[in-house]
Amino acid sequence: MNREYHRWYSPRLQRDMELLVFGHAGAKVLVFPTRDGRFFEYENLRLIQSLAPKIQAGLLQIWCVDSIDWESFYCFWCHPADRVRRHILFEEYILNEVMPLMRQLNPHACTIAHGCSLGAFHAANIAFRHPHLFQKLVALSGRYDLTLNVESFKDLFNGYYDENIYHHTPAHFLPNLACAWRLEQLRRMDIVLAVGREDPFLANNHQLSATLAGKAVQHRLHVWDGRAHRGQAWRNMVPNYL
Repeated sequence: MNREYHRWYSPRLQRDMELLVFGHAGAKVLVFPTRDGRFFEYENLRLIQSLAPKIQAGLLQIWCVDSIDWESFYCFWCHPADRVRRHILFEEYILNEVMPLMRQLNPHACTIAHGCSLGAFHAANIAFRHPHLFQKLVALSGRYDLTLNVESFKDLFNGYYDENIYHHTPAHFLPNLACAWRLEQLRRMDIVLAVGREDPFLANNHQLSATLAGKAVQHRLHVWDGRAHRGQAWRNMVPNYL
């Protein structure tokens, strides 16, 4: 299997950023790691192994980017406004540095946003905000409202709220989305959500599903038995949904 390591200095983030690419051809899958994950997490969780037949057959090419969540959403010594501003720079890094490289190295017409846990938030947020850039979204065990308090998962903005947080919270901006062009792009996207019946974000997934249905955006919400917020469940999910 082709495996490539890339690293460069990001002028937007003002730091070196790393990523891994698996595969030689096929639909490009942009993978965001979980909260504690790095660019090598997807491989370490054996999710690459689960997808190996599709990767080796040239059906998928997996792009695993790094995370700066400890500089943004989980940077609790920072003011919440600065946390989300740092996240915005991360989105600009993805849009203006990573995705052009993806297009340069692989001309396949399909780009998929994908992630697990907080990675699912990143994948859904960027796909819903820029739906013309993605043909598919696969979000597993995601939390689509970072202001929620659920189990041990706290409001990541400590009660603070501003326009940037609104525009980067899918559960908040999607209900008010009225742009016909953006809705058209969302309606042509293949959207897959998956969550466990005992997962902390089950209700949030149902809420997001209801919002999409209310906007006539077709999608699939798969509810797995038990608690699926873990690597073993994700290894079973990814061959089915990617």
